[in-house]
Amino acid sequence: MTALAEQAPRAAGAAALASGKGHKDENFPVASLLIRPEHRAPIMAFYRFARAADDVADHPTAPPVEKLARLEAMRAGLTGESDADPAAGALRAALAGRGLDAGHALDLLEAFRRDVTVNRYADWDALIDYCRYSAMPVGRFVLDVHGEDRALWPASDALCAALQVINHLQDCGKDYRAIDRVYLPADRLAAHGATVDMLAAPRAAPALKAAIGEAAGEAEALLARSAGFARAIADRRLGMEVAAIQRLAESLAARLRRRDPLAEKVHHGRMEALMIAGRAALGRMIARSGRA
Repeated sequence: MTALAEQAPRAAGAAALASGKGHKDENFPVASLLIRPEHRAPIMAFYRFARAADDVADHPTAPPVEKLARLEAMRAGLTGESDADPAAGALRAALAGRGLDAGHALDLLEAFRRDVTVNRYADWDALIDYCRYSAMPVGRFVLDVHGEDRALWPASDALCAALQVINHLQDCGKDYRAIDRVYLPADRLAAHGATVDMLAAPRAAPALKAAIGEAAGEAEALLARSAGFARAIADRRLGMEVAAIQRLAESLAARLRRRDPLAEKVHHGRMEALMIAGRAALGRMIARSGRA
């Protein structure tokens, strides 16, 4: 175990900083009932690991040195150097059971280390590089669990990056006020005459609203690149889930171009989300049946 990992409190691991948030609290489906039962366990193990690491990185009062030590303990748990972190140990066992390596989870930890040490992004390319570690490994892992062709990774990457950007935009005010983190690229803010401190207001100023709208448009461009992803997936049930996620994301991105996330509700209500997702999943199933 590395020296940094040894600095983390041993008693509770990352769980000591848990937010209490679970997979049902996320904006998009996580291992829903559409996913085949044999695939849900490793996906949920990956989610719980990611949730634990995210809670560490986003904890509002823990000092950075403690956060980094806990994240390092999670890395050591993934690689088998330590058994101190339960979420890391559970994921390591799940990966071993499926003959998968820890590469995607290790990439994810890089994003959470950045969350501890980086709180501003200069431009869109810097944000997408962050998404390369914070979002894209999730989709790649799910595809690998299902044994899908890695030629699908570019479409998956585009969808996952769009989901990440959408989440950032929905939470832009809360992230700034609670943890002083801003994902809106600085150059986009400046281009519209917006400033970071505008995120603290109860309502977005026109300049800030324009910057948010532009970023939402960038997310829509990513979603255009992933539009054929669901149809290309061999596993019918995974294809239905991806179709549902794609449609939910398209709906939210469109809302973010119109609504003010500082003052208005952007996310879907439960029944609304079920209706949007259900129609998309059914459309994917019918299209697949027609081709068959």
